[in-house]
Amino acid sequence: MILSLRRLGRAAWVQQTVGFLAAEFLRFVWLTNRFEYEPPDIYEQAEHHMPVIVAFWHGQHFMMPFLKRKKYAAKVLISRHRDGEINAIAAERLNVGTVRGSGDHGSEFHRKGGVAAFKTMLRELDNNTNMALTADVPKVARKAGLGVIMLARESGRPILPVAIATSRFKRLNNWDRSVINLPFGRGIMAATELIHVPPDADDAAMEVLRQRLETALNDVNRLAYTRLGHPDEGLNG
Repeated sequence: MILSLRRLGRAAWVQQTVGFLAAEFLRFVWLTNRFEYEPPDIYEQAEHHMPVIVAFWHGQHFMMPFLKRKKYAAKVLISRHRDGEINAIAAERLNVGTVRGSGDHGSEFHRKGGVAAFKTMLRELDNNTNMALTADVPKVARKAGLGVIMLARESGRPILPVAIATSRFKRLNNWDRSVINLPFGRGIMAATELIHVPPDADDAAMEVLRQRLETALNDVNRLAYTRLGHPDEGLNG
């Protein structure tokens, strides 16, 4: 029975259907929440530094397509996993391009298509396309890896730590504590100051910047949830 369900989940028509429904649900959430921006001129500030690398925590990714405005080119890194295929279908339906592969820079980097994805992201940034990707170490929530820092060093583009939260949501009991945003509430799109990575950053500097990114993402999530009346949730991402 379990194997049959897994095979069904790999079927293209199932993935297309689920991806379509997910995108339309998220669009409904976007349209029925009153979103504010923190800072209010978030786009004006970032525009002078584009293209940027948008970084966010895993499990906070569902509403990220709505951060993009039509005049800005943007793509998101999505894994090659079965669930990633559904996410890619949903993202592309919401007018966000995708790069497929892993952001992991550990032992699984080559097997999961990390090298090809990293090179593709460098090309996209060089072509003036903003790149968005999760910052977590795979399967370790709220611990930033070096992947985003390495991408910033090699591309010369700054990192923009971002959080998107809604006042009504359901948090799942999975490894990344995923948040399912719900309609008919309020929302916040928040960002902190850009993080620049020098092209000659050594291992020690990279570690300092990794910790800075981790702190920035925790701070911006805490800010977003506090503004929505859920200060304790900011500690969970």
